[in-house]
Amino acid sequence: MIDGTIARKLGTSSKFGEKLDTVADFVFAVIALFKLLPAMIISKIIWIWIGLIAVIKLINIISGFVVQKRFVTVHSLANKITGAVLFALPLTLSLIDVSYSAIFVCLAATFAAIQEGHIIRSQSDEID
Repeated sequence: MIDGTIARKLGTSSKFGEKLDTVADFVFAVIALFKLLPAMIISKIIWIWIGLIAVIKLINIISGFVVQKRFVTVHSLANKITGAVLFALPLTLSLIDVSYSAIFVCLAATFAAIQEGHIIRSQSDEID
């Protein structure tokens, strides 16, 4: 999850690498969800919330194609924080009930998804 940040800090990033990093992070998150969520007891409301976040992210992808005529990636601080808390979620299961930690992750993901959509639609000429 931090490989893209490291590449940018070291000056070894490329446009293709940024797109590939975004896709790899997305694939990681989807696989983690499919593997971890069935093993956890999560309320129906959290499942619906996760679905709504996925819909917002899908709308963002479509908006990027409509506005930019290309695949748009947004490397925002909110997206990085969401990735970090999602990555840390399994590590907290023995300390914090998943009902509470899932709310925190969903809040972060919701904010990041809404912010990403705003960035895509309002600052289309300034994003990668």
